Amino acid sequence: MKEEKDNIDELIKQALSEEESEILERLGEEHSIFEQLLTNFQGRMKWMSMYIAFMILVFFILSIYCLVEFLNAEDIRSMILWGAALGGSFFTVGLLKMWHWMQMDKNSLMREIKRLEIHIAALHKNKE
Repeated sequence: MKEEKDNIDELIKQALSEEESEILERLGEEHSIFEQLLTNFQGRMKWMSMYIAFMILVFFILSIYCLVEFLNAEDIRSMILWGAALGGSFFTVGLLKMWHWMQMDKNSLMREIKRLEIHIAALHKNKE
C-alpha cells in the first residue's frame, strides 16, 4: 500500500510544474510543535493569538497569587474562596491553551487540504 502511495506521489510530482512542486514540498513537510505554535502568531489571527497569550500570562499570574493567598489563609472560608479562585484561574488557563492547540490543529488541516487541492489540480491537468 505504501509503495502505491509513493508511486502516485512521484507521478504527481512529475506532472506538476516547478512552482507547484515547490509549493507541494513546502506544504508536505512536517513541522515541529514549536513551529506550529509560531504559525499561530502569523496571518490574520495573530492579534487574537497575542491577546490570548497575554490572557494566559495574566491568569497564570493570578493563579500564583491565589495559591499564595490560599496557603496564607487563616480561616476555612478564606481557604475555600482562594481555592475556588485558584481552580477557576487554572481552568481558564487550560481553556485558553486549548484554543491555541485547536488553532494549531486547524492550521495543520488547512495545510493538508491545500496539499490535496494541488494533487487534484495535477490529476486534472494530466487528464486533459
